[in-house]
Amino acid sequence: MNSNNNIFTSFYKFSPWSDYRSYKEIIQKTCEKNKVLGTILIASEGINGSISGSKINVENVLIFLKSIENFTDLEFKYSKAFGKTFRKMRVRLKKEIVTMGKDGINPYQRTGKHLKPDAWDKLLNDKDVIIVDTRNVYEHSMGSFVGARSPDTNSFRDFPEWVDKNLKELKNKKIAMYCTGGIRCEKATSYLMGMGCQSVYQLHGGILKYLESKSKEDSKWIGECFVFDNRVSLDHGLEKGNHEVCHACRMPISKEDRFSEFYISEISCPHCHNSQTLKSMKRFAERKLQRKLKKEREDIAQR
Repeated sequence: MNSNNNIFTSFYKFSPWSDYRSYKEIIQKTCEKNKVLGTILIASEGINGSISGSKINVENVLIFLKSIENFTDLEFKYSKAFGKTFRKMRVRLKKEIVTMGKDGINPYQRTGKHLKPDAWDKLLNDKDVIIVDTRNVYEHSMGSFVGARSPDTNSFRDFPEWVDKNLKELKNKKIAMYCTGGIRCEKATSYLMGMGCQSVYQLHGGILKYLESKSKEDSKWIGECFVFDNRVSLDHGLEKGNHEVCHACRMPISKEDRFSEFYISEISCPHCHNSQTLKSMKRFAERKLQRKLKKEREDIAQR
């Protein structure tokens, strides 16, 4: 399989699914049979996944997923894979398909009003709107919408606490929420509405759909969008961004970070150099050497 011809797709749907456990093995086998890589999370509240592979094989998996009664109308977002996006295929049973840690939230019954990119831009021009980024702080630091507020969370589990602290202000405002692909906003807006907020909106399809449809010249987005796979970040047109991931701490690192005196390829970066020990640096250096030797052996085998 030529990885240069691979595609990437992500999907999710909140739908009550009592017998989800019985589907784990067959979904895993269907993906493996089609040589598709990625992660699919299934829970009693629905499905959430990102997979990559050749176009025909990915389509085979998606056809199977849509054959499941709960997901006949499952929607997919496509983009370029830029090589081997994932290392393996995992289907995992979860309590939640996106973890907030709050019971009684039902996005399949109630969410904020979905806005497409042009309507979203119009809302952002409203002086009375509060723009909230539901992603984590390191994602927000890589790129955001003009005027957006970050809750400074390290995990989506922290989001309800931020809402509780700011609820008095939020209740009386229009609230525009966004995330990478839309799934976190489904829960976040549902939670806000359950707390009494009335004017709640979300960006349909998330940042990725916005970047796909908006040119850089006609965009309210600044920076790049972090993604949870080997591509690391995407820019307008869903082209690969300039960020990489530190092999030591897994934090995204920019071009500027890679010029830092604290950056050592595959060993440390400005985010983690203070926490590195001599032992850990030796371990990462050995891992880097083993990766290099493995690649050299593969190159020789292909000649």
